[in-house]
Amino acid sequence: MNADELYRIVSLGETFTVQFKEKMPHRDSIAREIVAMSNSSGGMILFGIEDATNRIIGLPSVEIEEYDRIVSQIANSIRPSVRVRTEVVDASDGQISKTVLIVHVAEGRDKPYKTDNGEIYVKQGANKRRVLDNGELMRMFQNSRNLFADEMEVYGSGIGDLDKDAFSAYFVKEFGVPFEGKGLDYEGALRVKRVMRNGQVTLGGLLFFGVDPQSVKPMFTIKVVSYFGNDMGGSQYRSKPADLRGTIPELFSRCMDWLRGNLRSVQDGQNFNSIGHLEINEEALVELVENALIHRDYFKSAPIRVLLFDNRLEIISPGRLPNSLTVEEMKYGNVIARNPLIAGFAIRTMPYSGLGTGISRALERQPNIELVNDVEGDQFKIVISRSQP
Repeated sequence: MNADELYRIVSLGETFTVQFKEKMPHRDSIAREIVAMSNSSGGMILFGIEDATNRIIGLPSVEIEEYDRIVSQIANSIRPSVRVRTEVVDASDGQISKTVLIVHVAEGRDKPYKTDNGEIYVKQGANKRRVLDNGELMRMFQNSRNLFADEMEVYGSGIGDLDKDAFSAYFVKEFGVPFEGKGLDYEGALRVKRVMRNGQVTLGGLLFFGVDPQSVKPMFTIKVVSYFGNDMGGSQYRSKPADLRGTIPELFSRCMDWLRGNLRSVQDGQNFNSIGHLEINEEALVELVENALIHRDYFKSAPIRVLLFDNRLEIISPGRLPNSLTVEEMKYGNVIARNPLIAGFAIRTMPYSGLGTGISRALERQPNIELVNDVEGDQFKIVISRSQP
């Protein structure tokens, strides 16, 4: 980083990824900051900046050497340990010597990171907050690929919650023979496919082969509603709010049926008596609904929402994009498997390829799709504008 880049960053003030320190505070304070950045999107700590005024003060060389050593010790004390990179930038102004120490903290791959006191922090705006909620901790483990929601056992569930015929049909699709042909009994087949574990049904197994998944997990529905107008706060509906229920394949079919029944059909050179085609490309809708069901965050107990307004369609999935995945990367087929068990089942029960190219295919067929990674709201939103009738 050169002096011009430094002055530009300092002029913007403290942000989600930038923190200023005039001097080295207590070690615990720096440990919390490094932990928060490692558990979030990374960032940098600039020593030698007066944070109240955003004024570059600079540090003497002896303090830079000392601070560099202290930061290294702090990074090694964090669990798991983190690697930081330090940089010294000369920001001298005329006759006044100003040297700034910058500590670069990368986003961690083994979240959650903890201080040596066992505290876990994340960034919240320009500040940080301590994480105490178990659900948030599980999502952090998920982001580091150390824990998958769909492979966890559903407390209190059992083999009676499963549809044996549905699972048997799936097994034949995958292996070409019934599970007996593989020398397995029913329970053994459920275990090898991770539909059951430790005597309980896994979440992925319940959502694909459950008799009534929402009787056990009532929030894993798709909430659909068609509004008059363009305001989510409106109280007049073209079709009243409804919760679609069923297994993931059933939810997919019922959501597509709802979209076909509520979107307009348009004529595009067809015969006057033909039914035309949907105003939003149906193949794109297939990809988007599948994406919402298969890649949503199942650690969040919330429904998928499909909201139809006069000027747009919104498909809102619980959970922001996992790890460091960006919207731009999604457009080019990059993917992080948040629910590998569910994705594996979907390949053989739904029109799902598993290649991670669904969003790029949808964009090819419907270029006006807007993808919104709502970090603060912890949700992923798809918005498609509609032409006024």
